[in-house]
This record gives sequence, C-alpha cells and structure tokens, in this order.
Amino acid sequence: MLVVMFGGSAQLVESAIGVNWGTISNHRLSPSTVVNLLKVNKIQKVKLFDADPDCLRALMGTGIEVMVGVSNDQLATLGSSTVASDLWVSQNVSRFMVNGGANIKFIAVGNEPFLASYGGQFQSYLMPAITNLQQSLAKANLAGTVKLVVPCNADAYESSLPSQGAFRPELTQIMTDLVTFLNSNGSPFIVNIYPFLSLYGNSDFPQDYAFFEGTTHSVTDGPNVYYNAFDGNYDTLVSALNKLGFGQMPVVIGEVGWPTDGAISANVNAARVFNQGLINHVLSNKGTPLRPGQPPIDVYLFALLDEEAKSVLPGGFERHWGIFSFDGQAKYPLNLGLGNRLLRNAENVRYLPSRWCVADPFKDLSGVTEHFKLACTVADCTTLNYGGSCNTIGERGNISYAFNSYYQVQKQNSQSCEFDGLGMITFQNPSMGQCKFLVGVVEMLSSQQHPSTQQALTHMSKLPLYAKLQQRQPASKCVIAAIEATAKNTTRNLAKVAIVTIFFRSRLYLTDEATNYSFIAFYRRLASNAD
Repeated sequence: MLVVMFGGSAQLVESAIGVNWGTISNHRLSPSTVVNLLKVNKIQKVKLFDADPDCLRALMGTGIEVMVGVSNDQLATLGSSTVASDLWVSQNVSRFMVNGGANIKFIAVGNEPFLASYGGQFQSYLMPAITNLQQSLAKANLAGTVKLVVPCNADAYESSLPSQGAFRPELTQIMTDLVTFLNSNGSPFIVNIYPFLSLYGNSDFPQDYAFFEGTTHSVTDGPNVYYNAFDGNYDTLVSALNKLGFGQMPVVIGEVGWPTDGAISANVNAARVFNQGLINHVLSNKGTPLRPGQPPIDVYLFALLDEEAKSVLPGGFERHWGIFSFDGQAKYPLNLGLGNRLLRNAENVRYLPSRWCVADPFKDLSGVTEHFKLACTVADCTTLNYGGSCNTIGERGNISYAFNSYYQVQKQNSQSCEFDGLGMITFQNPSMGQCKFLVGVVEMLSSQQHPSTQQALTHMSKLPLYAKLQQRQPASKCVIAAIEATAKNTTRNLAKVAIVTIFFRSRLYLTDEATNYSFIAFYRRLASNAD
C-alpha cells in the first residue's frame, strides 16, 4: 500500500498491474472471450483506446476497473460544443454505469496529444475538451466517480539528467493548466514510457540499460545513480512536475512494454525479461531515486493482445506488443504479481479449420511480386522483416507466409488462395521452426446487428450534409467509405451509436459553421434513438 497525495489530501492506494486492450486486429476474439481472459488471469485494471460498446458490455458486472478513451480527432468537437460532450458522456459512460454495470474510473482525453510529431495540432483543443467533459460528467452526477486524465508521451519532457527534467518550452503553459486541473480533481498524471523505443531508435543506446537486470552503463546524477532507463525516464518526469510546483503528483504508467517480433531486439526472450523485470521492480515498492518507496500507483502493460492491423509507420514491431498472441495464447511465462501464478491462455477459442495457403511448389513464381504486395498490404507480414521470427525461411517461404496470412484474413475463402494459380491449399502445417503460419479464429458475435441500422443510414444519405461530405475530396470519401463498410460488416455490433461515432469524426472535414450545426443536430437526433 502506498500513500499518495490527491488534491492536497493523503489517500491509500494499491499499486497494481493493468493492461491496454487494443482492438486493431483482423482476427478479433469476441469481447466476452477477452474479458474471460482478464478474469482467469486476475487482471483488475484495463485501459481502452475508445469506448467500444461491445467491450464495455462484456466488462459489465466484472468489477474490473476501466479507462475509456477519447480520440485526438474528437477533441475539437468536444471542446467546441457542450451538446457534443453531453452526448459523448451519455453514450459512452453513463449508459454503461448502471447497477451491475461497467466500473469506469477514468476517461483518457486524447492519446499522447502533445507528441512532437503532431506539431501542436491538438494542443488548443485539449483544455476546452476537458472543461466541457468535466461539466458533462457533473451533469450526469459522475464527476466524483469518473476522473479525466491525459496520457502523455515521454517526449513531452526532456533533459540529459533526471534531476534537470523539464517539459518542452512550448508546453510549459498548457502543462501548467493541465496539471493544475488534474491536481484539483484528484486525477493522476499519466505517462507512456518505452525503453524499447530508446534502444530501437539509437544504435548507441546501451542495451542492458533498457532492462532491469543490472547494467555496466549506469547514469550518475549528483547523489543518485540510475541502473535502468525506466527509472531515469520516470524521475525526469518527476523533476518536470516539481518545476511546475507539483512534485508530489501521483503518476500512472499508461503504456509500457516490449514487442516480440518485427524488428531487431523485438523477440520473445527480451519481452519476457523486460516485462518480468518491470513487474518485479514496481511491485517491490522500491520506487526511484527521486521517489524512494513510491512506485507508480498503476502500471498498464502494453499490450494485452497483438494487433496485426496497426500501422507499421513506427516499425514492424507495432503489431507485436501483446503478452498474448491475437488468439489469446500466452507468448511466454509471465508472473503478474499473483504469487507464482503464470499467464493462463484464453479458453474456448474457436479456430478456423486447420488448413493453410502456400505457394505451389511446382509453379514458376517469377510473376508473384504484385500478389505478394497485395497479400502483405491486406495482411500482416512484419514477421518477415529483418530481425523477425520468419526472416530466414527463404524466398518461397516468404511467399507462402504472405499467401497464408492473406488467406486467413479472408476467412479461408478458397478464392483468396488463387493468386493466378500460384497458390494452393494444404492441410499440412507449413510452420518452420520459430516461424508460425497462423490459422485464424472464428470471429464470434457479441451482439446482433441492430435492425434499424440500415434505416439510420438511409436517413443519413438523404440529408444535405451527406451530399456536402460527398463533394469533399478525398478525406470525406474515406469517412463515407468507413460508414458504409461498417454497415456491411455483419461481424460487428451495428447499433446506431457506432454509425454516429464514425460520422462524428467527420467534423474535421467540414469547414462552414452552418454545416457543423446541421451535423450536431443530426448527431443528436440519431443518437437519441439509439438503444
């Protein structure tokens, strides 16, 4: 148990290990299967990146603490309209917090909105969005129960030594405003720390300093000595907060982890050593040199499951952060701090039949290039990257891996193994050593298609606003395509509110105020009819 300061008063809190549950996957387990996975592993804290209604329904009645998320592209609308913030709270929080409902504790307002690569595009929207959402929570009588937080990337602060940590100069004012709000509302500061990215992005970074096993590259900072990158990064934040006058602010680690594939240093053994070392370090209550005996109050591992449809812009490793593979199978032994209990696999997972698509060994593959590109554009081929688990299986093996990945994403549709006659279906597992050729899962329905969804879409298509969207190129067509694709997807919940949420995000592509007001009116009318 730790004593921390919230809004000037001392409270007892228990440091705990939670997980991030992302859903950007072509092979999604049903939310009920994932929640059962959390329960059998006694994971009591989960962080979502949105407010997916299926996930929240599955979490109802479990007692698991939940953090839901507002995406960065929603900040402008929520900050400019109390109608929008009221609706967001109503549709994504209030309706799930009934008797026996979801245990929502936090709303993450944005996700790393101060990231340097964003060029400040979200900064002016953040505090207005927080103000409106706080008022909306108060109207719903939830302000004392649900806390607003802002997950920040570690690039929000900088220093060569932890004791000299400070927020980037252009963030000083908004960080002062944010931290003042967090302190007055009893909310912690949330930061994402990734020693792997320090190692991945800097060839001179000492590898042993990224872990918790001891290092020959310790950092001396006055009387303090740092033996791992996590503590050094954490205390740099502590110093930055102290410079703003909030040196005792509670800190939560929103994301931390190590990937298992897709790049050099991203492998199962390194992930096991890092995550186990992190968990042992945090739960030992040793703390850090600037906060001895005061570890982060909560740590959310990134991530629960692999997300093989994530963007690979940062690197191929982005799809391999899970402590479980996409099908809920533990990648390595890991003790989350529950005695000697190691990870337990997901139960009752339904797989597609045991068959694979591979390159026909009797065919000339000289014309395979475009087929390979297609397969790896739709499906995940990052394990073929240099340093990946399938990097050494040879050219024909690479082609077979790509063909099979595409075939499984297409739910083993026989036509998806054609590739102009270059592919063939086999019932013999083509996996080679550490390179595993996957078999997809049966995407189980957690809720039935809403019977009036198509009526809602038909209504929407008749509105002048929809016509205006169609005339805007090219972003608006992406929004329309997303809406229409959702309407056709029979494996996901199609309640009206899901359609509305997609349409909600299209506001960024609208420029005239009259259209924006029309949109808000449409949003309110449609959402009010949702179940």
